[in-house]
Amino acid sequence: MESDSGAPGISRANRPLLETLHREFPSAFTVAEAADALGIDATRAHRVLSYLSRRGWLARVRRGLYVAVPLEARVSGQWREDAWVVAAKTFDPCYLGGWSACEYWGLTEQLFRTVVVITTRRVRDRRPTLQETPFRVKTIQERHFFGTRTVWRGQSQVAVSDPSRTAVDILDDPALGGGIQHGAAVLAVYLASEHRADDALLDYSARIGNRSVFKRLGYLTEVLALDAEDLAARCHEQMSTGVTLLDPSGPRQGEINNRWGLRVNASVRVAA
Repeated sequence: MESDSGAPGISRANRPLLETLHREFPSAFTVAEAADALGIDATRAHRVLSYLSRRGWLARVRRGLYVAVPLEARVSGQWREDAWVVAAKTFDPCYLGGWSACEYWGLTEQLFRTVVVITTRRVRDRRPTLQETPFRVKTIQERHFFGTRTVWRGQSQVAVSDPSRTAVDILDDPALGGGIQHGAAVLAVYLASEHRADDALLDYSARIGNRSVFKRLGYLTEVLALDAEDLAARCHEQMSTGVTLLDPSGPRQGEINNRWGLRVNASVRVAA
């Protein structure tokens, strides 16, 4: 049965509620936010949202979080919100980083289905799937939340690591960039691009508090001949003592590079 608006399954009573949700929330919203916007209590809001979700006019992102399905959507039950918008709402405060940021800034040609999110929130599930999109979530301290830019995704604003922070995050945790081999390729593209900012790269490396980043950065610039002699020299001045794994997720085997205090447990190269 169709309502007088032509929208299947929307009753005269619920139509203004749905219109309000569309007007007030261009991106995901919680039950509490909906209750406030609709001027009803949380219990009734929960019932309304559940009903509209079952009818296909809202999409449930996760428990207690919904998005309004565009009225022009042809198959409402299969509609999905932009994964970046979902991440921003679900893990706020957060930013999109790692290989997801690499894709955004053009630092890689590889495409990754999983979305990398870096947040200051403690989360139990670090590999959740929301609206059929897999996420990889990393938690950082609040003082390490810097080096981001705000970008638009449709009508929503989302934070993404800037190119320099993206490179530093991958040097800090190569797994966020798909491993040290891909991370090396990202670094090569970054240093040859308009995004290159050596001072920012060094400043961010110092601020995150992991001086192993200087080791990986300096080593990679030299072994890959990335035209960064001054950058390598400045890294050498600030690197940590002791021996660090080039790839923290790799085997604890490999030749030790004494200049950089690295156990080279993975081979790196950049395609010509």
